[in-house]
Amino acid sequence: MKRDRTHYLYIAVIVAVLLGIAVGFAAPDFAKELKPIGTGFVNLIKMMISPIIFCTIVLGVGSVRKAAKIGKVGGLALGYFMVMSVVALAIGLLVGNFLHPGDGMHLTEAVKGAGHTAAEEANEGPVDFLLGVIPTTMVSAFTGDSVLQTLLIALLVGFALQAMGSSGEPVLRGIEHIQKLVFRVLGMIMWAAPVGAFGAMAAVIGETGVDALKALATIMVGFYVTCALFVGIVLATIMRLATGFNIFMLLKYLGREFLLILSTSSSESALPRLIAKMEHLGVSRPVVGITVPTGYSFNLDGTMIYLTMASIFISDALDQTMSVGEQIGLLLFMMIASKGAAGVSGSGVAVLASGLQSHKPGLVDGVGLIIGIDRFMSEARALTNFAGNAVATLLIGTWTGEVDRDRVKRVLAGDLPFDERTLLDSGDSSDSSDSSDSGSDVPTPRDGGAKDPVGA
Repeated sequence: MKRDRTHYLYIAVIVAVLLGIAVGFAAPDFAKELKPIGTGFVNLIKMMISPIIFCTIVLGVGSVRKAAKIGKVGGLALGYFMVMSVVALAIGLLVGNFLHPGDGMHLTEAVKGAGHTAAEEANEGPVDFLLGVIPTTMVSAFTGDSVLQTLLIALLVGFALQAMGSSGEPVLRGIEHIQKLVFRVLGMIMWAAPVGAFGAMAAVIGETGVDALKALATIMVGFYVTCALFVGIVLATIMRLATGFNIFMLLKYLGREFLLILSTSSSESALPRLIAKMEHLGVSRPVVGITVPTGYSFNLDGTMIYLTMASIFISDALDQTMSVGEQIGLLLFMMIASKGAAGVSGSGVAVLASGLQSHKPGLVDGVGLIIGIDRFMSEARALTNFAGNAVATLLIGTWTGEVDRDRVKRVLAGDLPFDERTLLDSGDSSDSSDSSDSGSDVPTPRDGGAKDPVGA
């Protein structure tokens, strides 16, 4: 194998982030003009999400003998996502009521207008969200920006190939080759990460400025600390009890993805790599293919904490303190409204504004108070959401018996490094079609190129 030189790429990303921060402080007006650079890189990554999700799910579902297996994975995942959303809301509620970060803030007319604009940009309601899952055509699912539309089409195609039996195997083999091509293209795009990170970070610093950071330091620092405690204590405990693995080893394994999210403020920029890495870790392809895309719309732990603390912050700032009952009712509504919120920066504040407009219209004026630092808070949201989805994938795989535990240990220990050149294991092109001979319901996770998990 050729020497992996991609570590130079991520060193360049770190340097680019530092340069972006320096430019943002030194020349804020110029830095704002660099925003399209960061946006362009994120859009390059986003254009790869639909084909990667489609290939992963079709290959996973199409190779499974029993359709009930997929339903079990999906149902277990959705149940877990809802429970963790409630836990995240409760934690944010406790911290928000303890800190009272909004005391002493002042409202201006410009701030009032910003809040109402954000509310208008939000989704109209749960019915529109459900209808939005259905694409106009099968092809339009790949040209839109809805992960759930791609998920729906991929599941339908996967079940259709499953029902076709051996006659569908040529199609599966063709999709496997397409998957290898798509991941190779993604690997090429990643070399533009330093440029994208520089533009994104410079724009963030240029738009925000030091004054906004100082004025809103309490809620920003409190939010970051809360997210860190949620990952380091809540998720770590659940993962240790359910799987026996250390969450910090998992976070280290996903270090490059966290750096990518930090530099772009978007968890979607790391979604394709999370799919590849969790499959490399040892979680079966169907579990990864269903849990990761679904989690990006339904498992938003960081967003839940943000909505809770931001709501309390705004109510305190406007001297309209909500009772505990009002807080719970508002946040339960937001929990439902947030499902389907994209991992891109800005979706959290839109859900916040729409929720306040529906339940406490008087608080919408205060949304503008938080917009100034929302980009910094969106980084913590994205990092927490990403960590939650990685843990969820391993948990669901463990609970359904679709994890190669020995492989997980070897990967986390560094004995089986991830192939940064192809983003795929060397044996992937032949594994999914072997499931019919192995006698298992799903393809066994690869072990560094072993083509026949039973014969090996």
